[in-house]
Amino acid sequence: MDRPAYRAFTDRLLASLSADARVLGLIACGSMAGRDTQPDDWSDHDFLVVVAPGVQEELRNHLGWLPDPGRVVCQFRETAHGVKIVYDDGHLLEFAVFDPDELHLARINQYRILLDRSDLARRMEQIVGATVEAVRAEARDDSFRIGQVLTGVLVAHGRWVRGERLSARFYLIDQALTELVRLLERYVPAGSAVLDNLSPLRRFEFAYGALGAALNEVLDRPLPAAAAGLLELAERELSGRMPRFPAAALEAVRRRIR
Repeated sequence: MDRPAYRAFTDRLLASLSADARVLGLIACGSMAGRDTQPDDWSDHDFLVVVAPGVQEELRNHLGWLPDPGRVVCQFRETAHGVKIVYDDGHLLEFAVFDPDELHLARINQYRILLDRSDLARRMEQIVGATVEAVRAEARDDSFRIGQVLTGVLVAHGRWVRGERLSARFYLIDQALTELVRLLERYVPAGSAVLDNLSPLRRFEFAYGALGAALNEVLDRPLPAAAAGLLELAERELSGRMPRFPAAALEAVRRRIR
């Protein structure tokens, strides 16, 4: 969906919800909010709908309020409050429906209020503040993160050799790569791009062009070489920056996977 079509879809969505007296608000999230990042041809529509108490399930289950509901080819409940939609052209919608008292359950960083009939500005400021505090509370120390990198590499390599290759790929990316990226974001100076505090891999390449390219090159290798490459990159980028970098542990893992 190109940008004019994207904006037109947003306008139609806003018009439909504005005409429904049950709807108290529409909040655009992520790139749909158009703040730190702008939507492009691959952006989905990510939004929250705030409704009067008691009608949440009706809007989650009956999609007549969406633009072109007859073109929906995939619809499913992702969470208790959230729904995912795919149109026949592949365009994706991710939305949640709350009443005002449920809205605090959302975790939000970027947003823009498109419709407000229920003091949503104040509520959203509180939700963003609570999201920041929740992320801080969940923050792990360096020993956890580098430990996850090293043990993720060990487990991934072992499962690959054993023949569990799908599981090996999952461990290398979901555990080792994700925690390595968090450490890189903590210790390596970034460019001007704004990172996503809820998802460490989002926009990483925009803030760390050379590092992003290096990580992608490593991941393009067969898994044993990719595992060794992640260790090499971690050592190169973090050993001189991160206090108490576990050089001996990294070398033990490197010897094991050789």
